Amino acid sequence: MHLIDAEQFRRLGFIPTGKGAHGLYPSRDARYLYISNRGEGSVSVLEFATRKQVAKWEIPGGGSPDMGGVSADGKRLWLSGRYHGEVYVFDTDLKKGGLIRRIRVGKGPHGLAIYPQPGRYSLGHTGVMR
Repeated sequence: MHLIDAEQFRRLGFIPTGKGAHGLYPSRDARYLYISNRGEGSVSVLEFATRKQVAKWEIPGGGSPDMGGVSADGKRLWLSGRYHGEVYVFDTDLKKGGLIRRIRVGKGPHGLAIYPQPGRYSLGHTGVMR
């Protein structure tokens, strides 16, 4: 994950998360950032305040977490499994968090739109609103 100064558009640093880091999803309380690592079948949890990874949730047997979103209550992270024909559901509680369900859906799911979402403006990507 590259850290970028948005005003001067220059690189500030790099935080290793996982192979194929792809989707970025802030937690509802804006303390954490969930990062889908599509190339290795995991989700990294980065703490905004410290810029450190505080958890990494592996998908047993592999997977390809791609795009999705955080539920309105903030308790679940839903991600499509792009190359595995699945949808993954993660518990966002850091103490017991991780994968809680795999749902077979068919070939090539590419993103999930999770609504309702707080916020008025889209930040780009799938359903990331503020």
